[in-house]
Amino acid sequence: MKYNFDKIIDRKDTGSWKWDTTELIFGSDDVLPMWVADMDFPVAKPIIDALKKRIDHGIFGYTMPWDSLISAVVDRVQQKYNWKIDPEWIVFTPGVIPAIYSAIKAFTHPGDDVILQGPVYYPFRDAIRDNGCNILNNQLKLINNHYKMDFEDLKKKFAPRPEMIPAPPRTRLMVLCNPHNPVGRVWNKKELKKAGEIALKHNAIVISDEIHCELMFKGYKHTPFAAISKEFEQHSITCMAPSKTFNLAGLEASSIIIPNENLRNRFNIAKEGITPNTNLLGLVALEAAYRHGDEWLLQLLDYLQNNLEFLLKYFKEKIPQVKAIKPEGTYLVWLDFRKLGMDNEKLSAFLRKKAKVGLDDGYLFGPSGSGFERINIACPRSTLREGLKRIEKAVNS
Repeated sequence: MKYNFDKIIDRKDTGSWKWDTTELIFGSDDVLPMWVADMDFPVAKPIIDALKKRIDHGIFGYTMPWDSLISAVVDRVQQKYNWKIDPEWIVFTPGVIPAIYSAIKAFTHPGDDVILQGPVYYPFRDAIRDNGCNILNNQLKLINNHYKMDFEDLKKKFAPRPEMIPAPPRTRLMVLCNPHNPVGRVWNKKELKKAGEIALKHNAIVISDEIHCELMFKGYKHTPFAAISKEFEQHSITCMAPSKTFNLAGLEASSIIIPNENLRNRFNIAKEGITPNTNLLGLVALEAAYRHGDEWLLQLLDYLQNNLEFLLKYFKEKIPQVKAIKPEGTYLVWLDFRKLGMDNEKLSAFLRKKAKVGLDDGYLFGPSGSGFERINIACPRSTLREGLKRIEKAVNS
């Protein structure tokens, strides 16, 4: 069937974190929210049909994963990435962030170091600190409007630091974001291999957040970190979910792939009492999305591609003071406002109070995000146009 992504759907007064918190977060209810990463599009009809069918059953008791659900994940990973996984490798959780909290708890001790590649999704930082660990920032390099990994710095971050007294912290974990949120890079196999070899040389575990893995712009292909080699498989936790791809964030269902039995057992122990069982309807939606959602997804990707091209052209022609970093994946765009010469506080106030647009402030993603903002383009074209017009008017005044 043909889906209409141009249709405006009023999400106010629906408990929407995005639309019902504008006054609380941005100080005014006339701010256009274009920040949090969910879409303003209805989900695919087969998903809605599957949810209705399960609701009609009328009983919502304690739930365990069922065979066809597990097979849907196995088949999806095989179909999309030619990665053959075993059913027992899969652990279902209510979201990727709870899984990352559990993984850090399982594989670190308080005082250990965990490597991030900033600017990066800010809940990662909370997960590290809340587990009593330290953040080591292997900062990405912005070269000619394109982000790259700094492999020499990554080697230094893993290097022992015997000068620390009374004892040096251990670096046992690296959190990889692929596709990267917020800068939009889809790390290629060569980059992943190089980063992975550095981590494995120091016997580190890589937690790979791949929640945006099916949201690719034209010309780009996702490579799961663990699919590169058997050695990478045995030293990694891969976090996938249909929540971003199929707009199911509120149903909270993720599949965490852990091939190493020892790591999987430790993960399962760590999540007990922290991460509850996954929501029944979330699992129903996950299976329906993976089995029957591709017709919708193909149309969505085409629409997002056109939204991206519209945005890139708009900034280039009408707001050249602001540089848009062209993403390779996700539906998020990283915007460079540094030429306006504002500090973080002034830039945030400028966008909220003058432009009346609610974006994600770049400094939240780490020190290297200062002067940047993140915008969500998974919305009807008219909403995107209105948001860009507001920014244009504010900047050019």
